[in-house]
Amino acid sequence: MTTNDSATVPAPAQRISLPDLAPDFYKAMSALERASRKGVDPVLAELVKVHASMLNGCAFCIDMHSTDAVKNGEGHHRLLSLPAWRETPWFTAKERAALALTESITLLTQGHVPDAVYEEAAAQFEEAELAQLITLIITINAWNRVGVTSRLSPAAK
Repeated sequence: MTTNDSATVPAPAQRISLPDLAPDFYKAMSALERASRKGVDPVLAELVKVHASMLNGCAFCIDMHSTDAVKNGEGHHRLLSLPAWRETPWFTAKERAALALTESITLLTQGHVPDAVYEEAAAQFEEAELAQLITLIITINAWNRVGVTSRLSPAAK
């Protein structure tokens, strides 16, 4: 049984502000972000970002990208189903290939990127689109590490 306590728990304090203390790095990351999403369907991009952020436990990025996904037309139902995407019928073959590739790249130490996962993604995406998807996944993983390490917290709603 769960309780629905309306009191909110404060998030842990942010450890460090990289935009303030490492501005060149932060500007470079921002440029990398813009470059990585070029040519990737915005809804697919946000699904990938939310999924990687869930795998990495980055609350800030989960909040930001799920909000962006909804703004781009994604439904709450599919977003809530991302942890169990393999067991649901509402993701397309292309989305499934992208989600599997996201998991393999994000969880790199758990078997690297298996040939079967890569080959399925290559079958679903044109080569240039696949390259962009890979850069998008790499970039969100970098952002997740920024968020988790510095303890970025989503804004209270």
